[in-house]
Amino acid sequence: MDWTRTHSLIRRSVPSPARRRTTLSAVLAGALAVGILVGASNARGEAAGPARTACPAALAGEADCYTGRDAGGAYYAIAVPDDWNGSLVVHAHGGPDLGADSDPARSLDDLGRWTVMVKEGYAWAGSSYRRGGYGTRMAAADTESVRRLFVEEFGTPRRTYVHGQSWGGNVAAKVVETYGGRQGAYDGALLTNGVLAGGSRGYDYRVDLRVVYQYYCRNHPRPTEPQYPLWQGLRADSAMTTAGLRARLQECTGYASAPEERTALQQRNLDDILAVTKVPARTLEAHLRWATFTFRDIVHHRLGGRNPFGNQGVRYSGSHDDKALNAGVERFAADPTAVRDLSYDSDLTGEVSIPVLTLRAIDDPTAFVEHEAAFRDTLRGAGRDEHLVQTFTREREHSVLSDAESAASMAALETWVRTGERPTVRSVAASCAAFDRTYGTGCFYDLEYRPSPYASRVEPRPGGLRWPAMTAAQERAWSRIEGVGIAP
Repeated sequence: MDWTRTHSLIRRSVPSPARRRTTLSAVLAGALAVGILVGASNARGEAAGPARTACPAALAGEADCYTGRDAGGAYYAIAVPDDWNGSLVVHAHGGPDLGADSDPARSLDDLGRWTVMVKEGYAWAGSSYRRGGYGTRMAAADTESVRRLFVEEFGTPRRTYVHGQSWGGNVAAKVVETYGGRQGAYDGALLTNGVLAGGSRGYDYRVDLRVVYQYYCRNHPRPTEPQYPLWQGLRADSAMTTAGLRARLQECTGYASAPEERTALQQRNLDDILAVTKVPARTLEAHLRWATFTFRDIVHHRLGGRNPFGNQGVRYSGSHDDKALNAGVERFAADPTAVRDLSYDSDLTGEVSIPVLTLRAIDDPTAFVEHEAAFRDTLRGAGRDEHLVQTFTREREHSVLSDAESAASMAALETWVRTGERPTVRSVAASCAAFDRTYGTGCFYDLEYRPSPYASRVEPRPGGLRWPAMTAAQERAWSRIEGVGIAP
């Protein structure tokens, strides 16, 4: 079915309400809080067609929304606006979430966060991915899966865009490289606050946080607890909770207390950890959590206990006693096969053939703005930087950006794809005011900002100044090795 057919006809490609009620009554497994109905076939991971569901409140009366589960076991959500412009945005969500299974609530939650896309006339489709835990290529495949499912159910869009937020930026960039060639399924990409340095380098600052924290705090693990190398993040069988981790961080640094309530030792520990790692105080707990639980997932669940992280030769600085810190901090070398598998899964080659626009908060406290420098250097190293336009805003949050900016970004990307005329930072920023009259969320572009090199924020490991981190030739060579990468 072609997109040019009427929306009423598209809606008729989904079973009628009476037919859906009859079918679902036979296979109903339970009603989830988000309003998704899951049939017995879905409990077995089998595919079922989209079922009509209530849209997020912001889209009530403006779109038809559907949920389901694909053949790989990933839950998904789809929205088709009443005034569909014929184009589709396929969303790659951040994380990774660490649950064992696909989260049926995640994709509908993401739709609620990105209603601006639907309000601007785009159909929207997002996958919750088939399981939790790390796996960039897996998430990219599931993102492509929901695109194909949309086409099967609702027809071929006029144009298709992939949008990635946070870790989903890494996923979407992998979608671009894997499925977005000149004759591929995607016409353009929007990456917002993306983790764009890839897995083999993009987590080095959390490696540094993990070892620097332990040097000062000595409570993760405590001397009385079973010891393990810090690159594991956490023992595989540890029962530690996020609340327990927060309590240890508070014990050592008093991070959650007012400065006058901290002890002198807590204040010095906090000052040293923040100065050495360059992690913002407001996200210190979050970064330590990722350096604990996400590292455990990567090492124990995805890499069979092998170590992809190293800090040999890194010189830590900024503390009250750098000499003692560097003499006492735990050191380790990465397993080359683990680095290879993490790199193959998540690093980017820069082999981009379609327009890519990025939108980045300069003071993003989670995925630092220097990720944009890594992405720029990756595409430049591959000779593809003519396909990239980067925009920066004076915002301070990671997960929330101005709806007006998002709308302006999508409009600029659509025009670039349609006309072939590459936008400028100034032209994107100038267009934002018109969208802000609708959304009232502000336009905060900094027209002159350019990010410093990634190595200015994160101490490079050997070879870490060369981009891309994985060349196209390496990717091809590694792809011929049986079992390379991270299993889906």
